[in-house]
Amino acid sequence: MKAIILAGGNGTRLAPITTAVNKHLLPVHDKPMIYYPLSVLMLAGIRDILVVCRDCDLTAYQHLLGDGERFGVAISYALQSEPKGIAEALIIGEHFLANGPCCLILGDNFFFGEGLGPKLREAAQLRVGAAVFAYQVADPERFGVISFDEQLRALTIAEKPRHPKSDWAVTGLYFFDHQAPEIARHLRPSSRGELEITSLNRHYLTQNELRVFLLGRGSAWLDMGTSASLQEAGAFVQMIEQRQGLKIACLEEIALKNGWIDADSLKRSLPTRCDSEYYRYVRQLVT
Repeated sequence: MKAIILAGGNGTRLAPITTAVNKHLLPVHDKPMIYYPLSVLMLAGIRDILVVCRDCDLTAYQHLLGDGERFGVAISYALQSEPKGIAEALIIGEHFLANGPCCLILGDNFFFGEGLGPKLREAAQLRVGAAVFAYQVADPERFGVISFDEQLRALTIAEKPRHPKSDWAVTGLYFFDHQAPEIARHLRPSSRGELEITSLNRHYLTQNELRVFLLGRGSAWLDMGTSASLQEAGAFVQMIEQRQGLKIACLEEIALKNGWIDADSLKRSLPTRCDSEYYRYVRQLVT
């Protein structure tokens, strides 16, 4: 399975912070925001990844991530001229996906929790239909909302409903079969002029091919697109890392544990003059 990280957009909810810096490059405690969705894909066992971004941000992403070799993955890039909806990322990445199944994750989404890895790897085995990850929230009217039966079969899905049929929000993590780009191409733009991901998910729902994975009470999900949620995510990461002495979304550590890189290649890839908290931790992995 291949994956797409949607890291475009103008970050207007964070202006003026994002006037000169792309949202997904902002720090969340000790690492850039985009490290977090990238770590989710790596935990799912996905190694072939496309980053969709604006032309003006391409050089910064290439400088930060390169071709992904030092993380044991292959990273390529595609440009989004202007934001036209989440589902547009599948059309932009259609050639990259090469008629195969894919995962699509939003670059400002934060996921954490015990047991997340096995669920991700199970979802990555999808070959027919689609799958979404749902999280229980106190204010479902702010999100795309999904309802389902006892067998976790999706019943309804609605975008920011006035009267939600459940309190389970659809997160920014989606798995699709090979049909997704073609389906997205034929979606009608919404009143906002965008190709809505909810419309794509609803198509799979009408075919009884939409599966739901639940992120339970021991999990955390945040959309880091506002100043408040950005601070919340940073404080959460700092608290967990200080208490446990372990890093969240350390890409080198995940690659090492996955067997995608070895200690020698990790040593060679480390910056020699960087003594940050993050790189001190990474050096400890090989010493």
